[in-house]
Amino acid sequence: MWITVSIIGALLALVTIYDLTQRRRAILRNFPIIGHFRYMFEAVGPELRQYIVTNNDEERPFTRDQRRWIYASAKRQNNYFGFGTDNRQEESPHYLIIKHSAFPIREPHHGDANYDPSYGVPCAKVLGGSRARKHAFRPRSIINVSGMSYGSLSAAATEAINRGCEIAHCLHNTGEGGVSPHHAHGGDLIWQIGTGYFGCRDSDGNFSLERLQEVVARHNVRAIEIKLSQGAKPGLGGILPAAKITPEIARIRGIPQGRDCLSPNRHSAFSDVDSMLDFVEMVATETGLPVGIKSAVGQLDFWQELASEMEADSRSVDFIAIDGGEGGTGAGPLVFTDHVALPFKSGMSRVYREFARRGIQDRVVFIGAGRLGFPEAALLGLGLGCDMIAVAREPMIAIGCIQAQRCHTGHCPTGVATQNRWLMRGLDPTFKAARLANYLVTLRKELLALARACGLPHPALITGDHFDVLDGQLRSHAFKDLFGYSNGWGLPPAAECERLLSEASQ
Repeated sequence: MWITVSIIGALLALVTIYDLTQRRRAILRNFPIIGHFRYMFEAVGPELRQYIVTNNDEERPFTRDQRRWIYASAKRQNNYFGFGTDNRQEESPHYLIIKHSAFPIREPHHGDANYDPSYGVPCAKVLGGSRARKHAFRPRSIINVSGMSYGSLSAAATEAINRGCEIAHCLHNTGEGGVSPHHAHGGDLIWQIGTGYFGCRDSDGNFSLERLQEVVARHNVRAIEIKLSQGAKPGLGGILPAAKITPEIARIRGIPQGRDCLSPNRHSAFSDVDSMLDFVEMVATETGLPVGIKSAVGQLDFWQELASEMEADSRSVDFIAIDGGEGGTGAGPLVFTDHVALPFKSGMSRVYREFARRGIQDRVVFIGAGRLGFPEAALLGLGLGCDMIAVAREPMIAIGCIQAQRCHTGHCPTGVATQNRWLMRGLDPTFKAARLANYLVTLRKELLALARACGLPHPALITGDHFDVLDGQLRSHAFKDLFGYSNGWGLPPAAECERLLSEASQ
């Protein structure tokens, strides 16, 4: 007993001496021993706020209610909420209201001839159709998984997402880290090519068409996305720390091991809109695949010039993925995360208006991203003109993420965003794949339910007329007034609208 007390006392004395003599931390120097509790509580502060302090709607980026809905949907549990809303609707600014019809469309149920247990909602447009790409196709789902790189995510998480996408018939965006063996479990791929050209670069880090063609030939790549910027760190290059670069990651990306992997903040294969369109057409011609761009929205002159160039000649991107400034699976500096790039609703509406004013919006498949993985947010995205919705952090939550916000440290406790083998072993790809598929199917199911409540057979037919926005002062504002949309904007081409209505009547 006395020996134990003596040892503890000696250890405390040593810690006290160290605290008093060290010069790096004033709190420990002034408050030896006790000061350590401050750092302990700081370390677990997010967890304490997450589970004890905040209410259901306070936490960010995703509230407890939102996470509960994802978890319940992924587990196929009851995702209903009882006793009415706890939101203060009339006192909340920017509160979205969906205007239902007095005569909604009947919801099919199990046993009906038109009942689909997978709640398939195909895209209203053909990806690559306007330019007649050799491998143009109609995506089977309007909900797909956005870009998250292997390297940033673990092998187990990447495999789980790909398997889940195959089950739910969704597209899986690889992120800019290249196509890995963990992307080869049945899910169709959108290969994202960033400024580092990982997987399609030569020894000097420049774009290599030959390498690109080799990867396309080996993998189930359905489209290619050229990333200009992303919501987490728009206008800024990326970094994968050396500690996270395994021999496999180095081989997949075509980079050396042992030093940080840096992505430039701009492309070297093109330098302006004109040369970018040439690059897009070259890649599309050589591969036959639809080719598009992904970008957060900043200065509008780029989008004006792009729309003008596409209006003037036949060159065109096949799709445009708009990432809101509130997006962010990738880690980034706080100032870029908080203050650079427009939020999704502002960015998407500004870009769409540039194309709609010129009458060329039907030539492009628009994809929206940025906290859109919930039914009301996704529906609003479709009303703004999106043809598909891309989700990223929501799938991470579906496969186990607890929003610990440790993605940038390499110590993700659930094995999602880490290369630590011990942490990864807790994530079973097959089990988590089913959970992701459940979430994606449930999101489509509720999107369909909202569309039918508005009297429409397909969510793509939603327009601004179906929304109002409350201002927190007992007033509401029309969608068209807020976003400057004209009648018919946000809808698919007239022929596709007629097809959707005709199919629903059969």
